[in-house]
Amino acid sequence: MKPYLDPPPRLPLLIRLALGLVERHLGKELLANRILAWYPKALVGSGIMEGLVAHDEEEVPMRLLKLIRMYTSFLVSCPFCIDMNSSTFRESGISEDEIMTLQGRKAMAEVASLGERERAALAYAACISRTPLSFEAEVVEAMKRHFSERGIVIVASTCAQVNFWARLIQAFGVAPAGFTEECSILELEKYRTGKA
Repeated sequence: MKPYLDPPPRLPLLIRLALGLVERHLGKELLANRILAWYPKALVGSGIMEGLVAHDEEEVPMRLLKLIRMYTSFLVSCPFCIDMNSSTFRESGISEDEIMTLQGRKAMAEVASLGERERAALAYAACISRTPLSFEAEVVEAMKRHFSERGIVIVASTCAQVNFWARLIQAFGVAPAGFTEECSILELEKYRTGKA
């Protein structure tokens, strides 16, 4: 699938260098970031946000952050995000049963490996990702029971960051970049929103 926009034919030197470093580290071209170069302020702001997001915190460890990122990617139907955020799901200790839960194909209550804290964070992520936004009192109370204020901010900002990228990537019509070999499990085609 071809994106709706092409990147600028020539990128400014600093942007070219910064993107080159990030792409070399990831081993993939970041087409959405290249398209953002049409408006460098958006690219720089997005890059700063991405550089400062939580990656492994004592209260919100990597596995939970990965679950939140994957779940949010499925909720907002972003194949690129699903592909990127799921690329190391096995290394993060996420099972195929848990993926089925994140996809909505299996009830959370049926998957014993998801703890109460994880269920609370995923319910909160669902509230953040739906339109219109709506937060049930029991969801907020569960978050307050299981997380400090700092932990809640980490969960919310992680989910919001995925929502931001999902909307932007889909607005440009960017297809998955091939971060994961497990596409059949992730069912990326099912989440495609582009009609072109």
